Amino acid sequence: MSRERGRALVAQNRRARHDYSIEEVFQAGLVLQGTEVKSLRAGRATITDGYAMVRDGEVWLHGVHIPVYDLGTWTNHEPRRVRKLLLRRDEIKKLIGKTKTGGYTLVPLSLYFHDGYAKVDLALAKGRKTHDKRQAISERQARRETDRAVGRRAKGHRDD
Repeated sequence: MSRERGRALVAQNRRARHDYSIEEVFQAGLVLQGTEVKSLRAGRATITDGYAMVRDGEVWLHGVHIPVYDLGTWTNHEPRRVRKLLLRRDEIKKLIGKTKTGGYTLVPLSLYFHDGYAKVDLALAKGRKTHDKRQAISERQARRETDRAVGRRAKGHRDD
């Protein structure tokens, strides 16, 4: 039996990029139980309420909802249990330093399978204020309008 290749997205946290300014992104492995893997392969998970914490030199993922596997038996998992993340020691030390002093938060951006292994993209992020969110939206809209104008110009349309 051949091993899976590539990246299969399971869940994405689009709201995180709006609510936080992302400083750095880390790829972390997940410690899962068997029925959790089957539920993820079915494409069922919610990470919008998720966050990560560093405790005793280990990183733990909280608030991620992986629903109970439909065909599971008494061996099914708890949907909102705390899950351990697998990171390198130097990455964990960096996260400890930033979260203790700088007011940073660890937010999951996406949950996916990479070459058959469950992974999560974990962002080191700072919360945005309301006016920062508005400014980011206006910058994005201005960028879209300029791209649209450049595209119209390249296609030979006149600006009236």
